[in-house]
Amino acid sequence: MSSNWFVSMAYFVAAVVFILGLKAMSSPVTARRGIVWAGFAMVGATVVTFFMPGLHNVGLIVTAIVLGGGVAWWSGKTVKMTDMPQMVAIYNGMGGGAAAAIAAVELVRGAPHDGITATLMALGAIIGAVAFSGSCVAFAKLQGIMKKAIRLKAQNNVNFFLALATFGVGLTVSYSSQASGFEVFLFFALALALGTVLVMPIGGADMPVVISLLNAFTGLAVGFEGFVLGNPALIVAGIVVGASGTLLTQLMAKAMNRPIKNIIFTPLTGAAAEGEGGAIEGSMKEFSALDAASVMRYASKVIIVPGYGMAVAGAQHKVWEMAQLLEEGGVEVVFAIHPVAGRMPGHMNVLLAEAGVPYDKIFDLEEINADFPQADVALVIGANDVVNPVARTDKTSPIYGMPILNVDMAQNVIVVKRGKGAGYSGIENALFYKDNCRMLYGSAQQAIGEVITHVKALEA
Repeated sequence: MSSNWFVSMAYFVAAVVFILGLKAMSSPVTARRGIVWAGFAMVGATVVTFFMPGLHNVGLIVTAIVLGGGVAWWSGKTVKMTDMPQMVAIYNGMGGGAAAAIAAVELVRGAPHDGITATLMALGAIIGAVAFSGSCVAFAKLQGIMKKAIRLKAQNNVNFFLALATFGVGLTVSYSSQASGFEVFLFFALALALGTVLVMPIGGADMPVVISLLNAFTGLAVGFEGFVLGNPALIVAGIVVGASGTLLTQLMAKAMNRPIKNIIFTPLTGAAAEGEGGAIEGSMKEFSALDAASVMRYASKVIIVPGYGMAVAGAQHKVWEMAQLLEEGGVEVVFAIHPVAGRMPGHMNVLLAEAGVPYDKIFDLEEINADFPQADVALVIGANDVVNPVARTDKTSPIYGMPILNVDMAQNVIVVKRGKGAGYSGIENALFYKDNCRMLYGSAQQAIGEVITHVKALEA
């Protein structure tokens, strides 16, 4: 009795610290502290589990912790900041896979469960397996292993019937105390296939929302399986992750002006977007690095808009070095972040923080948009759809109604871009053809490096 009381109280304390840690993560200033708190709470909850009465297979548990912890420590130390989105995706998938594995063990054991528990076990298994395989597909896309979105014929019909079959088999297996190994295998094969088929057609433009949604799935799966095991720590952790992931998904979908159902069932892909929207008049006008350096060096205010191109080039340190040089010359420099810039929630914020950019120089869309008309220069580095003015003007465009950064309202716009192609969603950007816009071609690392050289020369 005393052991149960101790474990229950320890789980309660860990749950409280989880919630406090999540609250701290809502601000860049306290995010690191929140992560540390949540990490210690997870370690505490894991250690306390060893005090549960009647615990078996302690050796296997310790072995799994050592192996998993070792891999996590190594990957966390070696992963590049530019690879953080795919790391988040695969780690999230591991959480969903763990929840599905818990359900698989329970199903193989064949222990009887009441109707509610059996239903939650089936739902946790399905959601966890979908999160696992879907996150693996997201990882493959972000890592460049899967080069393009793959959409099946009658995709939504395939989604519907595959989901129906998965739920049907899952409930049958969960309610049966004598399910065969083949039935359990079929159930998880269908669930894994469902996650794969759901995420395959989704392109990079929707990937931040998808990663957030899969994270919410993982939380729900963990919470459901915690109920099956009667483990309060899993229930609370799962609910917290599921709720926060769901809220974040809704906020990001709102930032794109795209309902979540459209992201899943009508994804933005290059093929889907091709040919949509009105014709764009004008031509792209090229700028040299010297021209860009001169315009920014003698400006009063420069707003930098980072995007995925900066992440791919790993140019965040160069960008901050350039910003510091401009500030030393009396130029006001700030950064504008769109909620879905990059390939995961907060992608640009993470990269800028890693480069040492102070938090008070980073502003989100609602805070910075009114400042663009007063800016002498807006420097766009590898961003595309989040600065495309057709979102305000062209009702035929797939991104019409999406809140964007008002870059086109600045006095001068400089866009750093590797080539003349359309963005990841395949939608042509009208900003590039505006009279006040100039294109600086090249990778962000190389282009900004050249700008830095010329700014230094102007200072001399």
